Amino acid sequence: MRWALVPWAILTMLAAPAGAQDSMPPAPYAYRQLDDAAQEAKARALMETLRCLKCQSQSIADSDAPMAGDMRSQVRIRIAAGEEPEAVRAWLIERYGDYVSYKPEMSRSTWPLFAIPLLLAVVAAVILARRLRGRA
Repeated sequence: MRWALVPWAILTMLAAPAGAQDSMPPAPYAYRQLDDAAQEAKARALMETLRCLKCQSQSIADSDAPMAGDMRSQVRIRIAAGEEPEAVRAWLIERYGDYVSYKPEMSRSTWPLFAIPLLLAVVAAVILARRLRGRA
């Protein structure tokens, strides 16, 4: 009879960390603005350009996900410490990957994302030009 309870005990232990994630208090600056209005404006402008990794369709400024709150807090803490917004953006991209930014930058790994649409547009223009010349 005791062995029948082992799977339930294992499932309970595995589910505990998932439940604890949402019960954690929010990060210090998740919902609290910076005292300096200029720094808060910089932080807010940066947060509008960063994607919530959990929601994927909202910026961290608009998302209520706990992870977005943590990211907002990190942005505000770093801006308050005197870091420039681009340095904070670079740190977040290094930590979470290119996907976190709504303003992707061209690099060795992302150039195909910029080149392929241009290549397809050129191919479509060539095909269209040949068809129109064939009818004339």
